[in-house]
Amino acid sequence: LDITTARGIMIGIITHRIPQLFAKRNRRGKQAFTCTPAFVRRYLHAMKWSLRRSTRAAHKFPDNVDEVLTQATQRMAAVVREEEIPDGAFIVNIDQTQVVYAMGPEGTWNQRGVKQVSVSGKDEKRAFTLVVGVSASGDVLPFQVIFAGKTDASCPSSDAPFYDKAMEYGFQIIPSGIPSNYWSNQETMRLLIIDIIVPYFTRQRQRIGDLDQRCILQLDCWSVHRSEEFITWMRKNYPWIILQFVPGGCT
Repeated sequence: LDITTARGIMIGIITHRIPQLFAKRNRRGKQAFTCTPAFVRRYLHAMKWSLRRSTRAAHKFPDNVDEVLTQATQRMAAVVREEEIPDGAFIVNIDQTQVVYAMGPEGTWNQRGVKQVSVSGKDEKRAFTLVVGVSASGDVLPFQVIFAGKTDASCPSSDAPFYDKAMEYGFQIIPSGIPSNYWSNQETMRLLIIDIIVPYFTRQRQRIGDLDQRCILQLDCWSVHRSEEFITWMRKNYPWIILQFVPGGCT
């Protein structure tokens, strides 16, 4: 329960029970009472309520994080040397990030002194997944945007503002194929590789005139990325793309 929600509840109750309160005018002819956020706060404090926040554990790195990162760096350096990677354009790192429309509340108003406070809706989110790829040379690859749903009806309309611009930049806007899940999966990862990663690497190979040049794709240690299904598919279809992984807990 935040101030905005509490204000909406109060306005609804007042409108239903004493609507004339909002009809009153002051000497200047303006609405005398508007149930402002400041009024809501004063009311809640008068009721001896206070804002209570939930807690969240801090991100924990591996105990031997320095050793783990050193080993990962050495593995990457070895591949760059052995495969004679010519420049940073042949090394791409991708990662998924959750983009939330409206964040669930981290706190709620409740009676002062109460020991146990539940925060409803804290983990309920309306969001989509944005997959961002960047090469070591500084190139930003087209974004992949994943929305929960089975069909294109779950995605923004082609009439949406700046949709044409997104298409011009090569954005891939797709449904996840699952009604209640907007995260990357095997199918969306394959589309990302086929439509975004491979075309980018192909252009770089053409640029240097070596269509056999091997490339590196760096991923985090996520279940889909590390799955036998995805790795087998990559080895079968794109054996020239070498997969490297950021150690778990180090992203």
